[in-house]
Amino acid sequence: MVVVSVSMPEELLDRLDEFSEDHGYTGRSEVIREASRNLLGEFEDKKLEGRNLMGVVTVVFDYETTTVEEKMMHLRHEHEETVVSNFHSHVGGHHCMELFILEGSLEQISTFVGKIRATKDTLTVDYSVLPVDDFGPLADMD
Repeated sequence: MVVVSVSMPEELLDRLDEFSEDHGYTGRSEVIREASRNLLGEFEDKKLEGRNLMGVVTVVFDYETTTVEEKMMHLRHEHEETVVSNFHSHVGGHHCMELFILEGSLEQISTFVGKIRATKDTLTVDYSVLPVDDFGPLADMD
């Protein structure tokens, strides 16, 4: 097996070690391997391929981290064919929340979510995806 060096903040490393111990992993490497497999497999659901999808993405970041807000604005414009709606709100005193409503293909949505996740200084990124034909008039056609 190849050895890879990864940089991360000390508090994340502490959380990783605690998680590993609490859940019976043999160590950090096992946790990171499993997390990597899960992340890479997230958008490989064959049931979603070739279907029109709706997605909701929630991003939370520190209010004073203006570079994140700028990046969110640029991504919204860069992916305007996929971003149907966007909502910005101040939450919890020092934090901002961006909510994106998406519609598009699996590739379009996974690309957008990947770029959001790669944005430095985001605190959380959460999303859900649902095929549009699972509800409404198209669902009755099955």
